[in-house]
Amino acid sequence: MSILQLPHARPDTILIDWHATLVDTHDAMYHAVDDILPQLQSLGLGDRLLDPDESKTIEDAKLLIYVKNHHRLHPKIVTQRKISRTDIFEVLFGDDQDAKSRAHHAFDQAYRKYVAEVHPLEADIRQQLEHLRELGVKIGLISNRKREFLEHELALVDGNGWEDLFDVVVCGNDVEERKPSPQMLLKALAILDKEPAESCWYVGDSTTDVIAAKEACVTSIFYNGAGWGQAWLDKIFPHTVKHPHRPDAVINSIAELTSLARHLLAQHMRVKRARD
Repeated sequence: MSILQLPHARPDTILIDWHATLVDTHDAMYHAVDDILPQLQSLGLGDRLLDPDESKTIEDAKLLIYVKNHHRLHPKIVTQRKISRTDIFEVLFGDDQDAKSRAHHAFDQAYRKYVAEVHPLEADIRQQLEHLRELGVKIGLISNRKREFLEHELALVDGNGWEDLFDVVVCGNDVEERKPSPQMLLKALAILDKEPAESCWYVGDSTTDVIAAKEACVTSIFYNGAGWGQAWLDKIFPHTVKHPHRPDAVINSIAELTSLARHLLAQHMRVKRARD
């Protein structure tokens, strides 16, 4: 998988993940995760943790074993700020949808205590989203976050709020199953009266975002805000029978997303004019 790879189709719709793709809410997220990890046994989830031998990578197995032994995240995980709670729950519970649903519910209860400040992940994100809208692209926001929290953060970010930037917003409690299920993406497309297609791009920073995009049959754009190198990208997207999903393209900033969309839209117009 090359990070220079281009999507196959120009976008008419771009759906974008919230946390760690557009904004930074790491501190509140990790506080809430560490609140619920000591409660896994009382939540009926202690015995439903994945067997480390079933982990996708050695690093996943180490995270899982540490949580089993210490009932919290390793300090290095928190310091690195590179893994989302959705991916943490994937590492802990694998394909157990019920266990992940219970974990997300417990997270929502804990997160209420910490939701406060929210900052753009990059200084020019509002301008980039405005540029995408000027290109005629529909923009949607997708988040596993509970709606009450997301709406609160949308109103806070940048000091002025970003509610005006999105044509559709779908949250974790709007559907039965959160990402990596494709339900949230499919719901957003239904609201926009769009069919799943390569012309819909979904942009997110986690492996669960890539899985959701692929399961929804839309183009997957991986936002590499954590700065992973190619060797690590190959490791987390191994393209095996058990883990077949990998992104159609990788970007390192939202400005790159805008440039990519502008390039493919211009290319489409050139081809259209040549045909006419």
